[in-house]
Amino acid sequence: MNDLKDKVIVLSGATGTLGSTLAESFMQKGAKLVLLGRNKRLLDESVAHLTSIHKEVIAFTVDVLNREALEAIALKVLDRFQTVDVLVNAVGGNMPGATVSDDQSIFDLSLPDFDAVMDLNLKGTLIPSLVFGKIMGDKRKGAIVNYSSMVVDRALTRVVGYSAGKAAMENFTRWMAVEMALKFGDGVRVNAIAPGFFIAKQNQRLLLKEDGNLTERGQKIITNTPMRRFGKPEELNGVIHFLCSDHASFITGTVICVDGGFNAFSGV
Repeated sequence: MNDLKDKVIVLSGATGTLGSTLAESFMQKGAKLVLLGRNKRLLDESVAHLTSIHKEVIAFTVDVLNREALEAIALKVLDRFQTVDVLVNAVGGNMPGATVSDDQSIFDLSLPDFDAVMDLNLKGTLIPSLVFGKIMGDKRKGAIVNYSSMVVDRALTRVVGYSAGKAAMENFTRWMAVEMALKFGDGVRVNAIAPGFFIAKQNQRLLLKEDGNLTERGQKIITNTPMRRFGKPEELNGVIHFLCSDHASFITGTVICVDGGFNAFSGV
C-alpha cells in the first residue's frame, strides 16, 4: 500500500484506542496526517509521539458536530497541505442513558441521552463528510472511510442508542457513496468498516473483570465469535489502508466486517 505515501489524511476520533493505532500506521506509510479530537492533552501527546515517526502531522481540538469549526480547520489544512485525499471518521460513542441494562426496559430510556448518542454517531460522521468531502468532490478524487459496528445487523442487547446511530450512519455511507459517484465521478469513494469486538477504554469494564477474566457479556461475545478471541486494534489497519488506497478504486458503498466471523456465525 505504498500509494498512501504523501496522501493527506484527516482522522477524527484520533485519540481513542483504535484511532491512535490507525494514526501510527498511517504515519509509518508516509502519509500526511491531520488529527481531530476533543481532548487537547491527548492530541498533543499523539503529535509528540507521531512526529518521531514522520514530521507531517498536525492536530486540531474540535467538536466534530461543529460545522463552522470544521470549515475553519479545512481552510487551515488546505493552507498547509493544499488538499485532502482521505477522511477517516473514527468518531463514535455511547452514554449510560441511551442503554438498557438487565434491570431496565426500553421504557427507561433517556431521550436526551438517546438524541446525544444519535448525533455523535450519525452527525459526527455526516458533518465532517460534508466539510472535507466537498474538497474531494471539487477535485473529483478522494476516499472516505467510516466506522460502523456489529450492532447494525444484529440486535445486541443494551446498546439501543448506539445501535440506532450506527445503523443510520451506515445507511448514510451508502447514500453518500451513490451521490458522490453519480454527481462527482468515479474518483470519489465512500465505504465503511464494521469492527467486531476490540478491547478499548470505552468497553473494557463491560467485557473484562478487574482480574482480566471475561464478564458474562464478554463470554457471550467470545462464544459467538468463531475465532474465539477479541480483535487487536492493529488488525483493522490493513483493510482501512486498502479502502483509502487506489487499490480499491472500484469499491464504493460497501461495509467490510472485521470481526473474527461474528457476523457470519449463527451460534449453532
